[in-house]
Amino acid sequence: MYRTILVPVDVTEPELTEMVVPHVETLAKLEDARVHFLTVIPPLPYYTTLGLAYSAELPEKEDIIGESGKKLDDVIARFSIPEDRIEKHVTWGAPKDQILNLAKEIDASVIVIASHKPSVTTYLLGSNAAVVVRHATCPVLVVR
Repeated sequence: MYRTILVPVDVTEPELTEMVVPHVETLAKLEDARVHFLTVIPPLPYYTTLGLAYSAELPEKEDIIGESGKKLDDVIARFSIPEDRIEKHVTWGAPKDQILNLAKEIDASVIVIASHKPSVTTYLLGSNAAVVVRHATCPVLVVR
């Protein structure tokens, strides 16, 4: 049923990732699923959340991607899933678009995404999880 699982991860919010760990592990064990972890670097000054805010120069895109990849490795290490069933993706762009694009590309069976309680901003602008739920072509498990 769930052979390909997509897990979008915000590496700057580890508490959200902790919420999805048991769900992803359970789904992955059901059918020895392949698990794709994705982190997306938004085009805004994301580098500030990686501790690079006080650099004399703006970090290079490759450096930001590299640092995000390291943080994603740390996140993936929290999951009890065999390495040979894990794929790692680090992309640049709007998170909701990149999540939906990768879901199509890998033919995801399910997307497991964490969501925090809505704030005023969320009500005004919407959340990535809400957009993914509305536009995904596969089931979406939202963990709150």
